[in-house]
Amino acid sequence: MAQRKFGDANPRVQRVRGRPGGMLDGMAHQNPSDQELRQLLTDATTIAMVGASSNPDKASHGIMRKLQKAGYRVIPVNPRETEILGERSFASLIDVPERIDIVDVFRRPEDTPGIADDAVTIGAKALWLQTGIANEEAAARAKDGGLTVVMDACIGATHSRLRIPAKTRQA
Repeated sequence: MAQRKFGDANPRVQRVRGRPGGMLDGMAHQNPSDQELRQLLTDATTIAMVGASSNPDKASHGIMRKLQKAGYRVIPVNPRETEILGERSFASLIDVPERIDIVDVFRRPEDTPGIADDAVTIGAKALWLQTGIANEEAAARAKDGGLTVVMDACIGATHSRLRIPAKTRQA
C-alpha cells in the first residue's frame, strides 16, 4: 500500500458523487467544538457501539472497555456477536430496547448512511464516526434528524484529550 503524505485525502473517507468536492450543499462537515464535545460526552450516559467486536485485537473492543471504565453504559451492536465485555449484543440499533445518547460507529463509510437513519429513528443525540470513517451523506442525514455529528475522530481519544471525568454510578 502506498504511503500517504500529509494533506492527502483519506481513502476511507467516502465523498458524495456529483457534488463539488464531494460535499453536500457545498459545505463540508465540521466537527463540533471542544466545548460542544465536552458537553456531549459529559451529558451522555449510554453509548451504542455499532461494529463492536469480542476480539481483543480490534480497536472497537479496546474503546468499548475504555468507555465502560469511564462509567458509560456501552451497548454493542453487531449481528455476529451475542455478548461483548459482559453486555448483550444486538443485531441492529433498532433492536436496542433502551435510550441511546451516542451512536459510535466502527463500520465502513459506505455503511454509515443507513446507520445514521437508524440513529435518527431511535432518537439518539449524536452520531460519532470513528477515526478514518467519514461520510458526508450520513452526516447530512443525521444533522437533518437533529443529531450532533462527529466524523473521523476517536471517541476514546477525545474523551482523554478533553479530560472528561469518569461517571459516578448512581444506586
